[in-house]
Amino acid sequence: MMTLHTLRKILAGLATVICASLPTRGAGQLATEPVQFDSNDIAGAVTSADGPEAGVWVIAETADLATGFRKIVVTDDAGRYLIPDLPEASYDVWVRGYGLVDSPKVQADPGRLLDLTAVPASTSQDAAQYYPSNYWYSLLEIPPQSDFPGTGAIGNGIAIGLESQLHWIGQMKSGAIAGGCTVCHQLGNKATREIPESLGTFESSVDAWDRRVQSGQSGASMTAAMSRFGRQRALEMYADWTDRIAAGEVPPQPPRPQGIERNVVITQWDWSDSRGFVHDTI
Repeated sequence: MMTLHTLRKILAGLATVICASLPTRGAGQLATEPVQFDSNDIAGAVTSADGPEAGVWVIAETADLATGFRKIVVTDDAGRYLIPDLPEASYDVWVRGYGLVDSPKVQADPGRLLDLTAVPASTSQDAAQYYPSNYWYSLLEIPPQSDFPGTGAIGNGIAIGLESQLHWIGQMKSGAIAGGCTVCHQLGNKATREIPESLGTFESSVDAWDRRVQSGQSGASMTAAMSRFGRQRALEMYADWTDRIAAGEVPPQPPRPQGIERNVVITQWDWSDSRGFVHDTI
């Protein structure tokens, strides 16, 4: 008659045999199901030398249709993605994400399983080129609270009408210098955080900014707005910002999309042309 002790030994041996026969996964590998997709989808997984790339964007773009068209989705924890319901066309597909640089574009048609290789950024400066403009704009060093209220041009350079640091920030974000700009533009993007060579040659970044805000059809409005801060103090703030960025300063890396933030499909149709005032729809 089999004793309880003998039965336990037999069961333990069977468990060892079963476990030994199961496939194993290396460290960092995830147990995942294959991506299910239809004939009008493109799907696959994104990996790099570090393994699956979670929370990165996969972009499919085409110029084959009547107007420019693209769809954007986000990868899951296993790096998987699915771009659904694509119109029939040939697409350029690539990966973009924080900590990466754009991967080479791969041509694909709907109905294809397409695994992609992400490209980690080699420097913090390279990675930062893909950060949102407001992260760059946050590098501005605004006057301290102790400098308010402003005492004017013969005092601390801040306009007398600016009574607090919050008032200054409000003017930056929705009032004087930014109010008319942020309706259409991203302050902090490459075009605004750098001084283009085409603007001219200047002795200092202060002079460059003084010239910049007088440019174009909105020059009169921009230069008046700068003066409402206290012109010299504001010019010095923006000049210091561009100088530090030119010297290599970058903002902190934003977090990648997490959880339900990844449950999104962005569809964009272009309007008009590259010079059009209203240029795309999301």
